[in-house]
Amino acid sequence: MVIGELGLENEPLSKLATLVCAADTARLDLAPEAAGVLAISLGLSRMHADDLSQLDAGILVCYALFRWCRDATDETHNWPTNKPRC
Repeated sequence: MVIGELGLENEPLSKLATLVCAADTARLDLAPEAAGVLAISLGLSRMHADDLSQLDAGILVCYALFRWCRDATDETHNWPTNKPRC
């Protein structure tokens, strides 16, 4: 993997790289979340006419996925929140 060649390899980044690779190559068997990432990518491509605006819109998704890979993969829908209840 490229991240290993650059000395950037760690568990969350490797998980994200596998997820992105699976979505990008339609090898959805590599990661169960790949179909969702593919759907988001295709949706973004329909919303933006050029690659740079699509990248600007999608970068937040990439950061969110990295944070999920880093510290939220074990969470369920019954997670505790750090926000006050209304």
